[in-house]
Amino acid sequence: MISGIGRMWTTAKISSAVVLSQMWLASVAFGQAASPQVAAAPAPIPLPFEQAVDAAASALFEKAAAVMGSADKIEFVIDPLIDGVTGVQSVASRTIEQRILDIARTKFAKFEPQPFMNVFLSRTPLVLVGTFTAINNAGQVSAPRDAYRVCLTFADLRSQAVVAKGVARSTLQGVNPTPVGFFNETPVWARDPATDAYIKTCQGTKLQEKIDPAYTNRMLASALIGEGIKAYDARKYKSSLELYQSALNTDGGDQLRAYNGVYLANMRMHNSQAMTDAFGKLIDYSLKTNRLGVRFLFEPGKATFVRDKQLSAQYPMWIAQLAKRVAASASCLDIVGHTSRTGTEAANEKLSSLRSVALKARLTAAVPGLAGRIVTHGVGSRENLVGTARDDGSDAADRRVEFKLAQCT
Repeated sequence: MISGIGRMWTTAKISSAVVLSQMWLASVAFGQAASPQVAAAPAPIPLPFEQAVDAAASALFEKAAAVMGSADKIEFVIDPLIDGVTGVQSVASRTIEQRILDIARTKFAKFEPQPFMNVFLSRTPLVLVGTFTAINNAGQVSAPRDAYRVCLTFADLRSQAVVAKGVARSTLQGVNPTPVGFFNETPVWARDPATDAYIKTCQGTKLQEKIDPAYTNRMLASALIGEGIKAYDARKYKSSLELYQSALNTDGGDQLRAYNGVYLANMRMHNSQAMTDAFGKLIDYSLKTNRLGVRFLFEPGKATFVRDKQLSAQYPMWIAQLAKRVAASASCLDIVGHTSRTGTEAANEKLSSLRSVALKARLTAAVPGLAGRIVTHGVGSRENLVGTARDDGSDAADRRVEFKLAQCT
C-alpha cells in the first residue's frame, strides 16, 4: 500500500525502459562435440555512492585526456545529468555533477568547466552527459533494484563523436533520487524525444561513434531550457519564462520541459489565463507525441486527491482541459493505474484500479460524452519505473495512472 506523501503521477504512454539481457550459448556442430559453454561475466560489485561517482568520473577524465593528447586546456560543459528512466534531475544527479566538478578541479586541472550556455557551446567544447539509473544485479530496470548505475559520457562537438566513457555501480544506501525544484513541480511528465536522445547519447553509444543528431540538433534550445530551470529554481520567474519562450522559438525547442516551464512560471506569477493556455498546450503536445501525462497527487492508500489546497486548486482546470482535448481528439482512452512495490500485490492491484476509476469519474464529469470511450484497469507494481519502494517523492512516478490513447473500436 502507499505510504509517505502519497504522490501520484498520471502519465500517458510513458516509454517503457529498454530491458537488456544476455544469453550465452554453446554452439554444437553437426557430428562434433559441443564446445565448452561460456559463463556470464559476474555483475560489477556496487561501491558506496561517492566512491562509485569518483570511479566513473576519474575513468572518464583519464580516457578523455588520452584522446585529447597534449592540449594545455580542455573546456567542457555539463548538460545536467538525469535519471536514466524517468529523465528527471534529482538530488542524486546534482550531487554527482558537483562531485565531477570537484574531481576536475583537484585531479584533472587541464579540464576547465564552463556553464552549459550557448555562448560556450559556440566554442565547441566537450559536452558531458550522464545518467543515474536504478537497476538489478543483471543490469535490468524492470525488476526490484539492487544498485544504481552511473554512466558518464564525453561527446566532442568538434569531431561530433563520443571520445570517453566512465561507468560504475553504486549501492542503494545513502542515495537520494528525489526530483528537485522544477522537476518536482512539473504538471505534465513523460519521456519526450529530447530526453530519449540524451539517454541514447549516454547509454546507447560506443567510443568513436558519431553523436546522435537528435541530441545535437536540440542542444542550443536545451541550453536555454537549462538556464530557465536554474532561474525558476532561484525564483526568478519572469526571467525563466523569457528563457522558456526563447527556447520554444529556437530550432529543437519543441520540448516538454519548455512547455512545463511556461506553465510553472505563469503559475508562480499568478497569471491565471496564461496558466490555462499553457496547460492546454501541454496537453496538445502530449497528444501529438502520444505520451500523455498529468501529475496528480493522491492520499496514501486512497483514491482521493491529496489534501493540499495549493496543489488541488489546480486540479479542476487540469481535468477540464484534459477532458476537453481528449474529447476533441476523437480517440479512446485506456487508463492504467500503478502503485509502488510496498504492500501485497493483491492490495496494490486493487488500489491501482480504484485510482484509474477515480480519474475516469472526474473526466466524464467534465465531459459526459467521454464515458463510452474510456476503459480502466490497474497493474499494481508490475511496471515500476523507479522501483525503490520508498513511497516518498523519490518514486512518485511509480504511483501513477497512465493515459494511453487508442483507436476506438
